[in-house]
Amino acid sequence: MAVLEILAFPDPRLRKTTTAVTDFDADLSAFIDDMFETMYDAPGVGLAATQVGDTRRVAVMDCGGDVPDPIVMCNPEIIWQQTLTDVDEGCLSVPGHTDRVQRYQHLRFRAQDRDGNWYEQEASDLLAQCVQHELAHLDGGLYIDQISRLKRARIRRRLQKTGRADGGER
Repeated sequence: MAVLEILAFPDPRLRKTTTAVTDFDADLSAFIDDMFETMYDAPGVGLAATQVGDTRRVAVMDCGGDVPDPIVMCNPEIIWQQTLTDVDEGCLSVPGHTDRVQRYQHLRFRAQDRDGNWYEQEASDLLAQCVQHELAHLDGGLYIDQISRLKRARIRRRLQKTGRADGGER
């Protein structure tokens, strides 16, 4: 396993949309293991393939806290969601910044595991927030898309000044 480089905003690769996973093979499994190692090393509770420069539609999460609860989502989609609320959110690709954004508090999603088996799961609170956050990444989005353009520009300048970012903004 290896720790992968996490791309920082405004790297244009973060804006790429992903393609469906069709090969559930040893390469995908090794990539998923590397994603978990990278996420835990950061540390974070979720990581999407786009954050490490890969365009496969895969994300990993672990919102279990002291009791690990790793989740692999290949080709995920939200089936339903309810109760929109304001939450504090941060991102491994936007280091050192958090902001208030809107997320649904409850949802049900469907995805494939690392072997290609479909499953459905309900999620609430932090897990629901994480699912929405990672799916946004897989569609080329970032949570800071919900904040003002002025705030995004300040974040970009700060990250470029500290040498933690390259590239342009959407």
